[in-house]
Amino acid sequence: MTDPAPFSTAETDGVRAVWQALGLPGIVDVHTHFMPRAVMDKVWAYFDSVGPLVGREWPITYRADEDVRVAALQGFGVRAYSSLVYPHKPNMAEWLNGWAADFAAHHPDCLHTATFYPEEPATQYVSRAIQSGVRVFKCHIQVGDFTVLDSLLDGVWSQIADSRVPVIIHCGSGPAPGTFTGPEPIEKLLHRFPSLPLIVAHMGTPEYTEFVDLALRFDNVRLDTTMSFTDFAEEGAPFPRELRPRLLDLRDKILFGSDFPNIPYGYVHALEAITRLDLGDDWVRAVLHDNAARLFGLDA
Repeated sequence: MTDPAPFSTAETDGVRAVWQALGLPGIVDVHTHFMPRAVMDKVWAYFDSVGPLVGREWPITYRADEDVRVAALQGFGVRAYSSLVYPHKPNMAEWLNGWAADFAAHHPDCLHTATFYPEEPATQYVSRAIQSGVRVFKCHIQVGDFTVLDSLLDGVWSQIADSRVPVIIHCGSGPAPGTFTGPEPIEKLLHRFPSLPLIVAHMGTPEYTEFVDLALRFDNVRLDTTMSFTDFAEEGAPFPRELRPRLLDLRDKILFGSDFPNIPYGYVHALEAITRLDLGDDWVRAVLHDNAARLFGLDA
């Protein structure tokens, strides 16, 4: 694969104009993907093949070498981002965690990220990740094809609840339902571990109402905006207009996520999708920066 040239100055200027107009010091993007090259190539190949979980054409806008993608986020003014890795089988998570720890060590703007899978060693390697200073976990129910209620994860959830390290969890049934996706298992999990710090990816697409309810009911449940409200998402799973006023009640619990680099549109569109909700500049500032900056202890 031949990588494209770095992304255009006009695009960078467009992204920066959004947050500069709001008086922000930049953006915090909690939902970005950096992975070992072989893994990322397989992910891109899956999107290229219009795999069953995708079901539609999904061009990768930011298909580029790792250093080009890092430079793009820096140019956009992203103050902090994640390297969301996730396993699809046993004996993979611990290796990914080692890679992600090394990536974060060499990229100070990246939040140290880790993941897990329901397997015997999970409690131990999650403990080591917490002790090593992990900032955020990633859990992908759909790709991993496992239930959050698996007993092999009991020790994982209890440690995470105690440590308060947030978990970005893809548990909604979009873009296609999985065996274990949906709000019901998450609600059961939260009744067992009510202090669990979950960040529901993609606003819980398409079960928006149910996941908004959970975020309102549980103190440490948040939502990320990843792909939500964009033209691409609205075509397949529109966010209910009647639910928008409740987003104001969740102003402090919604975090911006982009899914960079695996998005089929330009980065600025993800920001415009937030601003065009017309929920006020204070709400937008909270979502694009302040909420995540507070959660992750970033200096102003």
